[in-house]
Amino acid sequence: MEELLASAIAHARGMWRYRWWGLLAAWIGGVVLAVVVMLIPDKYEARARVFVDTQSVLKPLMQGLAVPTNVEQQVTILSRTLISRPNVEKLIRMADLDLDVKTREQREVLIDDLIKRLTVTGAGRDDLFVLTFKDTNPERAKRVVQALVSIFVESGLGDKRKDSDEARRFIEEQIKSYETKLADAENRLKEFKLKNLALFGDSGKDAVSQIGELTAKLNQAKLELREVENSRDALKRQLVGEDPVFLPDSGQASAGSVSIPEIDGRIDAMKKQLDALLQRYTDQHPDVVGTRRVIEQLEAQKKQEVESRRKSGGMSGSLGTNPVYQQLKLSLSESEANVASLKTRVAEYEARLGAMRGSQRMLPEMEAEFAQLNRDYEINKKNYESLVSRREAANMSVEMDASSGVAEFRLIDPPSVPSKPAAPNRALLMPASGLVSLAIGLLVAFLVFQVRPVFFDGRALREVSGLPVLGVVTLIETPVRTKRERMQSIYFAGGLLSLVGVFALMTAVLALRAFGL
Repeated sequence: MEELLASAIAHARGMWRYRWWGLLAAWIGGVVLAVVVMLIPDKYEARARVFVDTQSVLKPLMQGLAVPTNVEQQVTILSRTLISRPNVEKLIRMADLDLDVKTREQREVLIDDLIKRLTVTGAGRDDLFVLTFKDTNPERAKRVVQALVSIFVESGLGDKRKDSDEARRFIEEQIKSYETKLADAENRLKEFKLKNLALFGDSGKDAVSQIGELTAKLNQAKLELREVENSRDALKRQLVGEDPVFLPDSGQASAGSVSIPEIDGRIDAMKKQLDALLQRYTDQHPDVVGTRRVIEQLEAQKKQEVESRRKSGGMSGSLGTNPVYQQLKLSLSESEANVASLKTRVAEYEARLGAMRGSQRMLPEMEAEFAQLNRDYEINKKNYESLVSRREAANMSVEMDASSGVAEFRLIDPPSVPSKPAAPNRALLMPASGLVSLAIGLLVAFLVFQVRPVFFDGRALREVSGLPVLGVVTLIETPVRTKRERMQSIYFAGGLLSLVGVFALMTAVLALRAFGL
């Protein structure tokens, strides 16, 4: 610690020896810096404040119907990207800054200089933005800020319309694409259903459901067939013991004019059943075809019966029968007709069920293909409906923005020609220059001391040189020398105080000028 203190004292004494060098350097540096401060050209700052009103009455009313627009975010991004090269080039043309530009290099320098000097800042949390520009010409500064305000407003509205148009065009292209995809999916699904109509049916049921339905119908038909067969057998048992039918004695009669009750009753019953079936089905229906076949068989049986009776005893009129016998015969005929019809129905259901079960090995592959086709169709349909909904919401949003103006730009403070320069602040730069000049003086004295060091005792000389010191000659102070040293100190203090006073006076004058006094 003592060594450091001793070294500091030695340096201070050495620098004091070269104080006049330092004072001279301080004066020279101070004069140069003062001249530089006074020669810095004045810069005038033109500024404008723009308020962006992002609140609209329609926004809460159209919530859920129109696409919400984050206007605050758009304005913030716009303010940060406003000072871009395209906008600066446009600003140069609007403010007539390119009149003196002759070469491409000059234009590039002008663009870079404007980008550095233009500023757009937000004022607090509100949507209030301050646009500033500094220039040596106040009129030019005003023109630049006016052009910048115009670009700010036009960019906000133009970008919004451009984004809306691009979004609508993109949605329209996607809708057309999904219309084609949806039509293709519908055609593939329709062709698959038509190709496999036997397995999927008209109602779109799968093969398992159809097999279950056919099995239920077959069981129901078999049950009805057993019921009708039991009824027929009961009627046959009741006919046992009844009187037979007698043939007439006179004349020959045709088969159509001869009445055979048991056969005629069955034919009449089958014809009634045929009429009922034709009211529900077509001529190609299995029940209709089976009933007609039974009627033809009964008519052929009647002809054979008439021929055999004609050969055995002749026919001249209608056959006489017992009324009870006739009624039983009629009921038996109806039962026979029902049995034949139900047998036909059971055979048809069994044939269908057999064909359906025979194709069961193809069902897994076909059901997987059908599920894939149906899934593709549903996805395309869902995306198409979503895009159409978004398109309508986007159209409504564009109309809302165009009618009400979701974001409104208001110029709070228009740019004007500034009367006082905003820079440089000479009242602040001048005392700083004085401090810098004093620092220059100290630095010069220190550097001279380092170049031409002075030793004030033998120990310091021995430590620096590494040689033994044989002796030290002491300087004896005389009154004349002491007086001369005192006068030099007074002169040095006067020179130093004069430097400080000059800078203080110049600072006071500049401060008064800044306040307009």
